[in-house]
Amino acid sequence: MRSNIDVYIVGSGMTSLGKFPDRPLRAMTAMAVEKALADSGLDNPSSIEAAWFSNTRQALLEGQNGIRGEVALRSSGISGIPITNVENACASGSTGFANALAYLKAGFGEVALVVGAEKMFFPDNRDGMFRAFKGSTDVLEFDSQIDALLSLAKGMPIPDGVEPAAERSVFMDIYAAFARYHMARYGTTQRQIAAVASKNHHHSTMNPDAQYQFDLTIEEVLADKPVSWPFTRAMCAPISDGAAAMLLCTGSALKRFNADRAVRVASCALVSSTDRDPDDLDNHVGRRAALRAYEQAGVGPEAMSVAEVHDATAFAEIIQIENLGFCPRGEGGAMTDSGATALGGRIPVNPSGGLLSKGHPVGATGIIQLHELTTQLRGEAGARQVDNARWAIAENGGGFLGYEEAATTVTILGGE
Repeated sequence: MRSNIDVYIVGSGMTSLGKFPDRPLRAMTAMAVEKALADSGLDNPSSIEAAWFSNTRQALLEGQNGIRGEVALRSSGISGIPITNVENACASGSTGFANALAYLKAGFGEVALVVGAEKMFFPDNRDGMFRAFKGSTDVLEFDSQIDALLSLAKGMPIPDGVEPAAERSVFMDIYAAFARYHMARYGTTQRQIAAVASKNHHHSTMNPDAQYQFDLTIEEVLADKPVSWPFTRAMCAPISDGAAAMLLCTGSALKRFNADRAVRVASCALVSSTDRDPDDLDNHVGRRAALRAYEQAGVGPEAMSVAEVHDATAFAEIIQIENLGFCPRGEGGAMTDSGATALGGRIPVNPSGGLLSKGHPVGATGIIQLHELTTQLRGEAGARQVDNARWAIAENGGGFLGYEEAATTVTILGGE
């Protein structure tokens, strides 16, 4: 992302997150777009020159494939312009954002819309809900990949008598294998993993859009129903419905909007997995994305005021704060336990409540993370506001290939 064209977030909005069986995806999309437009000061969408629509489940669970964005955005009065459909597992929203950013920085337009929307809860099709996750792995090599991942965890055997949940996403087993590897290699404990969940549940009590808005102590997290050891239910992101939208513009178009509330996009790095050795964590996809984003922005991890990371499980936050350089490799659990990543700590992580408690509508999550960071940099986050927030960073990963996420985006906002 090398260009002398500055890009700003000038409108941002999201729906509340939860399980809404009677709320169609296009209705959630319209709600998010309406909020983003109102936030930007636009009366109508006529100034939007291009749009990106991120979604992963409609084709599988509703049969709406091919033109998801064209259908969903029409109810918001958006048609006639280029609309690009984006699917990149849990990184779909941030991938759409990266593409819109590239469009603007290339000089193809001045105003673009990015939307992430997902309807995941189908009570009459629970088997389909969980089967859909498998498509974010290599389905032809699925069994051998799972065997390879489980082999990483041999150093930390599952305690006798602990049974996994009958209904669970395959990603909980994948993350559990990584967690057990980390526990065996670095001494990370189940209690430290539970501390992440407890912290994020507390943060979500201050977020009116969060799916869950209640406190959980570390002991309550550990005592919750087992899912895939070392995870209990409270350590795993829920099934969620929801949507978010963002309006981006170039510096040349900033005068059309409220420049005082504009948030600068400092960098955005999208990378994919490699066939690295499982012990080569310095080349983890999340680490490579972070280094590239820092280089583009011209700052390092010490400059960050606040972060939103992809805590699909509580352990994922531990590995990602290591990848982002907030602590040395292997010390993410101890850093969390120290309180450094809580509100009021050295670098608050997931003040929104994270995926664990705020919710995880897969295709929308990347935009929802950026919505939280935009709110923080504007000083509008209320009780969960991070003091003097100047720089913000988001990490959003999706799918699994080999020994890491298939795709990861790291985005840095602020600095002016």
